[in-house]
Amino acid sequence: MTASVRIALDAMGGDHGPETVLAGAEIALGQHPDLSFLLYGDSERLAEVLTAHPKLAAVSTVVHTDVVVGMDDKPSQALRRGRYKSSMWCSIDAVKHKKADATVSAGNTGALMAMANFNLRTMAGISRPAIAAIWPTLRGESVVLDVGASIGYTSKSLVEMAIMGSAMAHVVFDIEAPTVGLLNIGVEEIKGVEEVREAGRILREEHLPVNYHGFVEGNDIGAGTVDVVVTEGFSGNIALKTAEGTAKQLASYLRAAMGRTMRSRIGYLFARDAFRILKEKMDPRRSNGGVFLGLNGIVIKSHGGADAESFAAAVDLAYDMVRHQLLARIEASLVSRRPPEQVANALQPAGAEGQS
Repeated sequence: MTASVRIALDAMGGDHGPETVLAGAEIALGQHPDLSFLLYGDSERLAEVLTAHPKLAAVSTVVHTDVVVGMDDKPSQALRRGRYKSSMWCSIDAVKHKKADATVSAGNTGALMAMANFNLRTMAGISRPAIAAIWPTLRGESVVLDVGASIGYTSKSLVEMAIMGSAMAHVVFDIEAPTVGLLNIGVEEIKGVEEVREAGRILREEHLPVNYHGFVEGNDIGAGTVDVVVTEGFSGNIALKTAEGTAKQLASYLRAAMGRTMRSRIGYLFARDAFRILKEKMDPRRSNGGVFLGLNGIVIKSHGGADAESFAAAVDLAYDMVRHQLLARIEASLVSRRPPEQVANALQPAGAEGQS
């Protein structure tokens, strides 16, 4: 795989704008020398910032845009005002027209999802997109989806998310058959609302490319009971924000406790390596980047307040999604859900090539 991976960046998105986006891109470039970038935004401002990043400038093309989507803009407002002209829209459009392999934005989540869904459309066999996050656990990391793309769900959408999440976990974690669980109020099959129970039945009984574990509860997310946790966007977003808040709360408690007495300060000196490991494990920058799954293109959402290291992690994720052909893997998994005649038609070109 010698071809360059080209990433389109919404350089104006996020709380800190081009200074953080370009600094993060240069960090990612140091890790992946085969990267190149399309930078969308105010060309004068981008040129000024790029003077501090000559290596990045050498592999980047700046494309001027006139409109910046605000962090507080409503999705409908952003579509009306920023369609065709904003740095966010143009970076997504670059993926649609194959000018870039993926796009990364730290901008307004609702606007990004609305624009991506409107421009790229959902893949065949997918009823709605989902945002997948990488979640630190006691066992390592898991994929959790949906964490905020949409509210409400059907058994069909839950099954679709299970298929997409399994494909992503296979790419990110290099696991041949990732375990998948449905988030529920209990692990018993009789518990939960009808849609969740029906999705569980489908995943158990139909021959889908999913290693279905069963129902999991909220405490199983952090425990790493399964490699992929599937839920709908409302509860998934609450779980994500709760986990982030709890991590900050715990870190605050630890800082206060370590500085309370002379004995605790001395104890910290002896245990500082352990605290360093804990800090790294809890650092949200290590797992920054939500993947918009189910679209005809790779879109990565970075935290709006991301620093350079954190934004670099989102670019790294985009790079991995491209290099390991996430979209092709999801498409191959979805083929098994189609009627037999559609499966035969879908596989015909690939089969003919294999025999030539």
